[in-house]
Amino acid sequence: MKLEITRRSDLAVRALRVLGGHDERVKGSDLAAMIDSTTGFLPQVLAPLVRRRWIDSTPGPTGGYRLGVDLDSISLLDVIEALEGPLEQDVCALDGGHCTGSNQCAIHEAWMVARRHLYKELQATPISRTDSRSAD
Repeated sequence: MKLEITRRSDLAVRALRVLGGHDERVKGSDLAAMIDSTTGFLPQVLAPLVRRRWIDSTPGPTGGYRLGVDLDSISLLDVIEALEGPLEQDVCALDGGHCTGSNQCAIHEAWMVARRHLYKELQATPISRTDSRSAD
């Protein structure tokens, strides 16, 4: 993964937070409106979360989405990697390729330290402790 987060990851965090505030199922159209998305895009965002059983999905007119786990058990890193793929630890800041150890760029060491710090911070932050504006 590059050092950027897509809208899908943001929407996934928002959806988890919204569902964490509801005991009952939330209809897809309502959830899409609550996270500022569309009903057409919502399944693309939620499919990886449903596959991991973080969200329960029930189809049909009486169906909807419900949180399947405690928000303390899912980290920001978990969600980002579910949506974007694994965070690559050895990507060069200069050319985006893998650092080989030889002919390193001038910021190599600082970049690797920063990436490790970001990884640890994302891993240590449960969805329950994300900014409350994410669930608006």
